[in-house]
Amino acid sequence: MISIRRARPADAVAIGAVHVATWRSAYAGILPPEFLARLSVVREAAGYEQAMRQRRDGHAIFVAVANGDDLHPDRAPDRPAGGDPAGGASMGGASMGGALIGGPAPGGSPGRAGGAPGSVVGFACGGRCRRARLADGEIEMLYVLDDYRDRGIGRRLLRAMSAHLAAVGCRSAALWVLRDNPARWFYTRLGGRLVAQEGLRYAGTVVDQVAVAWSPIESLLTATAPAREGS
Repeated sequence: MISIRRARPADAVAIGAVHVATWRSAYAGILPPEFLARLSVVREAAGYEQAMRQRRDGHAIFVAVANGDDLHPDRAPDRPAGGDPAGGASMGGASMGGALIGGPAPGGSPGRAGGAPGSVVGFACGGRCRRARLADGEIEMLYVLDDYRDRGIGRRLLRAMSAHLAAVGCRSAALWVLRDNPARWFYTRLGGRLVAQEGLRYAGTVVDQVAVAWSPIESLLTATAPAREGS
């Protein structure tokens, strides 16, 4: 079973491991290899733990946790098509990418990323939009490990994050996604509109990204609602 819950500081290492694995997988050939090699689970984990402890107004992190047969995705009988494409985003002042990055599952232990009970296999985070002109709220990151893509986990994380933003008073939401990322279709299919485009420099490499927005935010909640039986 895959469950979605609010992240705790104890999840920071697992979240950092998913972050590094997904970036190295999704951005190979896009970002300089030396930049990807320097990514650090310890450093990323520290950043996520700090974010959770600071509890910035409106900010939250949600994790997707695998248990039971879902620890072995090759055994899963139903992988619906059309879910969880690749993407990425940054917690920094300048965002990169959008959501739903795939990456190989790192080894782990209970409560960490990998193949043990309670493994974190994806996460989403966000809060009030860092650029108020785009939207009230922002999905800053949404990553899912390669082995767990195409199972609707990304959609569930996106719904959890948008429900949180609505609960803290955000009337609209946005995220950034690389212009050439196939994930763009996922967001536009969910009703997102392209509202901005810009270049972003990473380790000397300039990549183009676009902002996708939903207004009102209820349109995103409706688009990510669980499918009704028979629909």
